[in-house]
Amino acid sequence: MVKVVLINPQIPPNTGNIARTCAATTTQLHLVGPLGFEISDRYLKRAGLDYWPYVDLKYHDSFDAFVSYHQKQEGRWIGFTKRGTYNYIKFQFQPKDWLLFGCETTGLPPHVLEACQAKVFIPMTQPGVRSLNLSVSAALGLFEARRQLGYLE
Repeated sequence: MVKVVLINPQIPPNTGNIARTCAATTTQLHLVGPLGFEISDRYLKRAGLDYWPYVDLKYHDSFDAFVSYHQKQEGRWIGFTKRGTYNYIKFQFQPKDWLLFGCETTGLPPHVLEACQAKVFIPMTQPGVRSLNLSVSAALGLFEARRQLGYLE
């Protein structure tokens, strides 16, 4: 099953909303520190509502800790970035993919992007808009992967 990975998220409500989406889809959520908030943050809890018991949450103190964890797993890293090579709709997702999203202000760091097996983008027609909200991007990416893999039926 596809997994969602947030690298250094900074805004608690975004992470809470993504956690709620992951709970609704039984998708594992990985948070890679440092975070811009505490896991106990009230805004994080509020955005996730009372769904936190349904979130399969894994926390990694650092990117290196996440890399060590992933080495024992399978699957490609798919980096979501406005400078991606593939339109996320046209990209062929696989069941063991890890969908990586960066922090709200800077996106995925260069060293993380270099480690990704593929980089995808979400097309936007208005050039004045730099990016979508992190929780929107994660939901779009996750639901497209689930649609392609037949998990929406």
